[in-house]
Amino acid sequence: MSRDIVYFDLETQRTANDAGGWDRKRDMLMSIGVTYSTKLGEYRIYSEKNVQALVDQLLRADLVVGFNVINFDYEVLMGYTILDLPHQCHTLDLLVELEKVLGHRIKLDSVATATLGVGKTGDGLDAIRWWREGRVLEIAEYCCFDVKCTKLVHEFGAEHGSLRYTDKFQRKQSVAVSWGRD
Repeated sequence: MSRDIVYFDLETQRTANDAGGWDRKRDMLMSIGVTYSTKLGEYRIYSEKNVQALVDQLLRADLVVGFNVINFDYEVLMGYTILDLPHQCHTLDLLVELEKVLGHRIKLDSVATATLGVGKTGDGLDAIRWWREGRVLEIAEYCCFDVKCTKLVHEFGAEHGSLRYTDKFQRKQSVAVSWGRD
């Protein structure tokens, strides 16, 4: 039986400033959460009212893969549950792994663009603006694309043992990664 790798990202309704600071991520509120399950072979889009179903899917996954998922996405979700998601979900946070090797944080867009030739279609502030304007479909599309970028970056790293990224001087660099596909 194949493992269920669930790729995950969410967007928020509020900025950190709106919520009272970065230490108040649980007050930022989820607008849309998106997963891609390798077992199901499909994307799922979750609204705030279905957040428990999202949490359940993450808990059932053999592995959750995300980018900054431990320090951001899980923190936002823990505003809706008593569960300690970073300790209860088997997780590969690509940002955490890259930061260990590089010694500094890096953006998904920097990795995806340099490695795959495809960058992100917006940013979190765009998603918050769209939420305020009632443009939920655009948030879902943007979040799905981020999940796809995360999936492709993870798979590329697993297959090749390295990724590329653009450094702060706009130079393409290579970084070894040690995660496997399974």
